Amino acid sequence: MTEKRTMNVRCPKCNESFSYYSSEFRPFCSERCKQVDLGNWFTENYRVPSKENLSEDDIEVVLKNLNDGDTEYED
Repeated sequence: MTEKRTMNVRCPKCNESFSYYSSEFRPFCSERCKQVDLGNWFTENYRVPSKENLSEDDIEVVLKNLNDGDTEYED
């Protein structure tokens, strides 16, 4: 006999309570919350901090983009 695992958690996006193991979108409660979170990563609303200093080339690109009003980054 196999017991089905249950664990109620809160969605990190909307704070709604849901059953973790029954959600196909975990750790989110729904596809919408999953997509909203992904959109925040794509638009750089979320960022991972770095302990490394920017190189001179990186600083030049940032300053150029700020001066041009450009939201895209150069490769």
